Amino acid sequence: MFKSFSHIYIEETVADHFRTKEILSKFPNAIQIPIRHYKDSFNRNSQNFRIQKQSPKLVLAEKKEHFLYPGSDFSPNFSHKHFYYNTLALNCIYDCEYCYLQGMFPSANLVLFVNWEDFFTETKKFLDVNGSLYLALSYDTDLLALESFFPATKSWIQFASTEPNLTLEIRTKSTNFQSIAHLTPNPNIILAWTISPQIVIDTIEHGTPSLQARIKTMQKTIEAGWKVRVCIDPVLRIPDWKFHYQSLAETLGKELNPKGITELSVGGFRMNLDFLKQITDKRKDSSILFHPFEKKDKIVSYSKEETEEIINVVVPSLEKHFDPSQINLSYP
Repeated sequence: MFKSFSHIYIEETVADHFRTKEILSKFPNAIQIPIRHYKDSFNRNSQNFRIQKQSPKLVLAEKKEHFLYPGSDFSPNFSHKHFYYNTLALNCIYDCEYCYLQGMFPSANLVLFVNWEDFFTETKKFLDVNGSLYLALSYDTDLLALESFFPATKSWIQFASTEPNLTLEIRTKSTNFQSIAHLTPNPNIILAWTISPQIVIDTIEHGTPSLQARIKTMQKTIEAGWKVRVCIDPVLRIPDWKFHYQSLAETLGKELNPKGITELSVGGFRMNLDFLKQITDKRKDSSILFHPFEKKDKIVSYSKEETEEIINVVVPSLEKHFDPSQINLSYP
């Protein structure tokens, strides 16, 4: 995880925004650089994503349009009619080798949009017209991991308490539950943790908390009365993957209260083909990205046979400890 930001780029339109000032107060030693528009820096040509990732810079900006996006086919909608996501931030402080953001964005710098109230307004408008909304907050970032200096998760939970037809999913790998533990649990909010075997965390999910730390955080969240979703997604076919994921299922069964788990989501590696091409140019040392994937309609994924094998290994391992009705498959 980052230690601090050496430079912070600030759009002129938000320079005096109260939230900008709050964020800047967290990094008093950062060099502040005014900019006209975040895209002038974020989208410029000839950036080196891997070098930037070693010391990402912070960009504070105003979101002016597209406050809601339809959910991607790569993500499960959990049977919700209106499945959308928003982009309160672009990029993540973690460095997972399989992350699609590396192929989606030209820059590894972290963009934070400070005008949350405009997001709230547009969300209210959607609810007024459509009646309900399932909204994923941590699509292009890990929002809870940013909470110490960008407390958007808390604000959205408070906003959701006033909108009974709004369901929020907040997906994370962080252990930062303590930053929102004082809030009243909301049955319409799902806190979802991506979980992997420790060998994957050590070698592929760089900078992320350990498996034990995530499990301990999930159990605290369950005990506090929140809905918790466990996401074993993506399942990666690393060496001895069957052993590692069977062991993971055993650990989850022993250390989590099954009654406190709303759902376990299981999915294999899948990605937009163009994104994968971009990523493999940047991460030539990542063996998981050079698997002989199956290509179909601009989507790359494990083959049908490999996918079936994953299901036949992981799902029965989970069913030893959790009710089959709790397990959801999320495959393309």
